[in-house]
Amino acid sequence: MLQQIIALIIIFLFISRLVRQKNRQEIGSNELYLWLSFWILAAISIIFIKFIDRFVAYFGFSMSGINFLLYLSVLALFYLVFRLRLNLAKLDKNLTEVVRQLTLNKK
Repeated sequence: MLQQIIALIIIFLFISRLVRQKNRQEIGSNELYLWLSFWILAAISIIFIKFIDRFVAYFGFSMSGINFLLYLSVLALFYLVFRLRLNLAKLDKNLTEVVRQLTLNKK
């Protein structure tokens, strides 16, 4: 229970930092909503960890709910890294095209 309280306090600190960054115009509204939904989902997961334990056990898995959440987060991170790699490849292609056009226009 103490770990859950500490985790919720840390999440509250992250959320307050997000709001502060939004007030200083350091992040946009879309980024605020994305991170706010992420941290709220994390807080809900921490609050209902016992329910997640029962849910995972109901489907016959022998792991705890926190392990299940950890596996889900690793999968999400791999997906996000994959999307980031695709975006970087697209950016590299666009940059190459712009440089090529600039070089051809100078000649």
